[in-house]
Amino acid sequence: MASVRLWLLMLLPFALWGTAMTAMAPLLESGGSWLVAALRLLPAGVALIVWVACSGRSLFIDSRDLGWFALFTLVDACLFQGLLAHGLSGTGAGLGSVLIDCQPLIVALLARALFADSINPVGWVGLGLGFAGILCLGVPAELLGHWWLLRDLPAVIEVFQPGEVTMLLAALAMALGTVLIRFACRYSDPIAATGWHMILGGLPLLLIAALDRHFSLPAWDAMDWLRMAFASLLGSALAYGLFFWFANRRDLTSFSSLGFLTPVFALATGGWLLGERLTSVQWVGVLMVLLSVVCVSQRRRLWEPDGRVEG
Repeated sequence: MASVRLWLLMLLPFALWGTAMTAMAPLLESGGSWLVAALRLLPAGVALIVWVACSGRSLFIDSRDLGWFALFTLVDACLFQGLLAHGLSGTGAGLGSVLIDCQPLIVALLARALFADSINPVGWVGLGLGFAGILCLGVPAELLGHWWLLRDLPAVIEVFQPGEVTMLLAALAMALGTVLIRFACRYSDPIAATGWHMILGGLPLLLIAALDRHFSLPAWDAMDWLRMAFASLLGSALAYGLFFWFANRRDLTSFSSLGFLTPVFALATGGWLLGERLTSVQWVGVLMVLLSVVCVSQRRRLWEPDGRVEG
């Protein structure tokens, strides 16, 4: 039972991220991507700091971690959220979400280079399945036909939008942030570091949003603010708090591979709330993602079932 609860907690951040995107989607046009990003970070950071204070944990960032913490804040809060906000205004949800969700591949490569995380052939197969799965989930079927049949390359290029490169850079920033949390929290509490980095990283985004909107708030109704509260308090405070807590303690390659499930949760939520239905290609993508998670998380057991230690 304890292991089941642990797995559910590890899955929770990715489920919350997927559902938070569904909640935020109607707010982007009226509120603007910069404001939505700032309102997602700032209340979440305050909530985490309040929780840390009430739980009796240390609120302060150790002086030995300040340099890494500053870099973590710049990369994961300012750059990631800023690039994501800018990319959303110039890309579609399909390819954009695929590019964001490729970050487990980047995390695996960084973890292998920096922490010598082992990725055996089963792990590589799992990462490949995960990436293929999110392609099936997020890329339009007509574009997949171009890729698979290797025909009409100019038509494939025309599908790409200006924000695609920005979204890929956002995925890189998120992957770097996942790795940097281990350096930023060597002597500090990871939940406190997550809260402070969201507050400090959200302030520049709020300033950009205020200048862009001439210091005016959008005309949201109660349901819109409820969506924003869900995306901030659950989709950011709880999700990022759990994510960086586990990223600081678990095998990075296995844990980050659960990120392939984010579009699955987003599509499931869209089907439940918006009446959307999966295509046959998307169902294949869901199966690939599930197989990917099993392969990556159980790669040692599947590759060496006799219990031998990997080289």
